[in-house]
Amino acid sequence: MTASEIDAMTVPVPLVRDEGGVGHEIRTLFPKRRSRGWLVHRLLLAADLLGLTLAFVVAEWLFWYPDDWFEVIAFVATLPVWVVAAKLYGLYDRDEARTSHSTVDDLVRVFHLITVVSWLLVACGWIVGLIDPSLPKVVVFWALGVAFVVSFRAIARVIALRHPLYVQRAIVVGAGDVGQTIARKLLAHPEYGVEVVGFVDDAPKARHAGLGEITVLGSPDQLEELIDRFAIDRVVVAFSNAGHEAHLDLLRRMKERDVHVDVVPRLFEMVGSRAHLHAVEGIPLLGLPPLRLSRSWMFLKRSMDVSLALIGLVALSPLFLAIAILVKTTSRGPILFRQVRMGYQGQPFTILKFRTMVADAEDRKRSVGHLNMHLADDPRMFKIPDDPRTTGVGRHLRRWALDELPQLINVLRGEMSLVGPRPLIPEEDCHVAAWGRRRLDLKPGITGPWQVLGGSRIPFEEMVRLDYLYITNWSLYDDVKWLWRTIPSLVSRRHVY
Repeated sequence: MTASEIDAMTVPVPLVRDEGGVGHEIRTLFPKRRSRGWLVHRLLLAADLLGLTLAFVVAEWLFWYPDDWFEVIAFVATLPVWVVAAKLYGLYDRDEARTSHSTVDDLVRVFHLITVVSWLLVACGWIVGLIDPSLPKVVVFWALGVAFVVSFRAIARVIALRHPLYVQRAIVVGAGDVGQTIARKLLAHPEYGVEVVGFVDDAPKARHAGLGEITVLGSPDQLEELIDRFAIDRVVVAFSNAGHEAHLDLLRRMKERDVHVDVVPRLFEMVGSRAHLHAVEGIPLLGLPPLRLSRSWMFLKRSMDVSLALIGLVALSPLFLAIAILVKTTSRGPILFRQVRMGYQGQPFTILKFRTMVADAEDRKRSVGHLNMHLADDPRMFKIPDDPRTTGVGRHLRRWALDELPQLINVLRGEMSLVGPRPLIPEEDCHVAAWGRRRLDLKPGITGPWQVLGGSRIPFEEMVRLDYLYITNWSLYDDVKWLWRTIPSLVSRRHVY
């Protein structure tokens, strides 16, 4: 990297002048403020108390007896027990540490918490002879408690996302390929609530595209000063040219600061959601479990696909009819668009979509090839923003992914899954080789990592890596989370063309 390129990425230390004209560094550009954890903790606490109270009120209203006032007093008195138990279950501490933590990640813990504490408190009350609620009342409270707490937690997180305190100011240590990629991803996903202030690096690489105004603020030796100056909440340690001991020294220094530290692991391309830490004589090891797609788990995945696809087709049948009428009456051509895609184990199938382009769109593909957004960097993917072949109705269908609804029929046929790798056309699939072919070990999905994490903005190689990680770390619970994360990705501005 040339000296001019480094200067272009590096911002000078801000100076103020005294009356004598002498420059002094600004020690703090941003006032110290409360953290995301402080905000989310209180919102989630309020959500839990509101959910439990509402569940108790409904249960009492349905099964009220004149002598049930002792139950009301007992419930109010045991609310601190619920709060302490939720704290022990880790239900208040994960949002600050994890950028993409959601209510779905809390489902198992919330279910377990309310199940255990409900029946434990009932047993204790029965033993001491203070309360003896009926079984139907306890069951209703338990079921409504799970539903209300989960729902109010989701609402609390929506409120938190809109609050200024939710945003964490971050510095990335290392302005190489990995550090700049992380910064680009955080910049592209404002819903994570992480504002990248800049990099620290002694030898940054040439600037990547898509970084906006993010620059190099200084060297790692200045990190503590920069943390104070910019009121930093999070430090992301990516790969830099610093040696092993220098990295250790930096991490030890960060332990003394009030900041959250993320460390990008080596071989991060292989680390997925199922990776786990364990230790051998004090040395931590990162375990990568073997890929096991057993028949029983595949049966459960297929059962979820069929049941949800059937429900979707029945519930959305009026919408299907309305879209079909709009497509047919606003442009010439068939209602459905059919295209060959590569499916499970490399078997081709015909994917179904509502037609969003003019009838001869495939014949005109060569004439608009120069508009391909990936033409300069990676022409293996063909994506055109504001494609001139798209119809007026088609633009709205694509905006909300309504054109993909007929793929529910592909799911029922057994050609696709609700969640899975992106279904590629043969011209794209031929560029996937070696380990990347493992992406076809599961059926392609209507949604999945590519669709949720960025769509057309994601380069081809990164898409293959995402699909490989999805396959090698697959779990049914992760499928549920991807389905859940699809909802906000549809509400936000889409980048799928």
